[in-house]
Amino acid sequence: MKAGELARRLKLPNPPTVIDVRSDYEYKGGHIPGAIHAPNWKIIFKIAKLPDDKTAELVVTCEQGPRAQMAYKILTAFGYLNVTLLDGHMLQWRKAARIIEK
Repeated sequence: MKAGELARRLKLPNPPTVIDVRSDYEYKGGHIPGAIHAPNWKIIFKIAKLPDDKTAELVVTCEQGPRAQMAYKILTAFGYLNVTLLDGHMLQWRKAARIIEK
């Protein structure tokens, strides 16, 4: 999903859930508004606060992509059916001058 589309969809009544898998330090430095902070280890150990609904739309991001790709594989292995990656991840989100929440 492209940054502009995500920004538009986050304003809708039923937005996708953004899963940010970066480190605590990176997340606290700025994240997409409303994003759930869920590093991969929290997803693996099932302690991340993820939606119970396995059909919920999830958009996964990290800084540049590798951790998000890993999270994508984990989430789909855990039965989530509607998982996508943010194109360009946080690097692109910031370049597009999108809102950052701290």
